[in-house]
Amino acid sequence: MSAFRLLASWVLALALAVFFIHVTVHPWPGPVPGYVKFYDAPGEHLMFSALAKSTGISLFEPAGRFVSGIFEVIAAILLILPFSRRVGAGLSVILLAAGVALHLSPALGREVLLPEGGTDGGTHFLYYVIFLALSLLLLVVHPNERRWH
Repeated sequence: MSAFRLLASWVLALALAVFFIHVTVHPWPGPVPGYVKFYDAPGEHLMFSALAKSTGISLFEPAGRFVSGIFEVIAAILLILPFSRRVGAGLSVILLAAGVALHLSPALGREVLLPEGGTDGGTHFLYYVIFLALSLLLLVVHPNERRWH
């Protein structure tokens, strides 16, 4: 196992885990309302409220947000543990690909409307594309440990 692959695996896994923990559980100091799944009040999360409103499916907010958050916390835990990192990367690919797909759908769109008016300029969509690429890269970079007995 090369040292570079091991270091790259750790860096990618930690970046993804921090991202998932940030958007799910832990807001940065001075959080902006509407971006942290477990922190926001029901009906306050920007993306899931927009999905519920545009599709007419009330399960998106808050139930869909909490289910998504639970899977993101599970992915973060799996990513930190080296023996389950490949499973965590696979789960993160699924979660982030679903986010990208929702942003490309007419239900959400690439630019999310902000409560104070205007849009985010596609920033949220860009984050999901970048972290999807990092997840796919982690699947390739993480050393494959095969044991032959």
